[in-house]
Amino acid sequence: MNELFRQFAQKTAHLVGSSWAFILSVIVIVLWAVTGPMFHYSDTWQLVINTGTTIITFLMVFLIQNTQNRDAKAIHLKLDELIKGVKGARTGLVNLEQLSDSDLERLQEEFERLHQSAGDLDRKQEKQEEELEDAADSLKKVEDKTS
Repeated sequence: MNELFRQFAQKTAHLVGSSWAFILSVIVIVLWAVTGPMFHYSDTWQLVINTGTTIITFLMVFLIQNTQNRDAKAIHLKLDELIKGVKGARTGLVNLEQLSDSDLERLQEEFERLHQSAGDLDRKQEKQEEELEDAADSLKKVEDKTS
């Protein structure tokens, strides 16, 4: 049953995400609007579009959620594989989705500190490179004067 639903959800999500599905939806709405005068814009006329869109939206929520869950799981597995494959990477980060919100917040703060310190190191290295270039320029000027 799960496999059948997965295949149905995937195919349906692919179809309803197409430009043709959008065009068909617009056509349905235009046809509904055009029939308004024929039905004197009655409550039943309005109920038809409201009921139809509500049912379709209700069903699509489940199909889209199924597709999103599968995509998220696939992305997590791919990232887990990359983390495990990188030497020096913290494999404890593989199951982050299992952490509490406060643990995730602490981890985010840790990464922000790492990012900040990496930026500080980059700025320090750039400054040293500039000083070396200045020293090389000064040395070249001295050499040019003595030549």
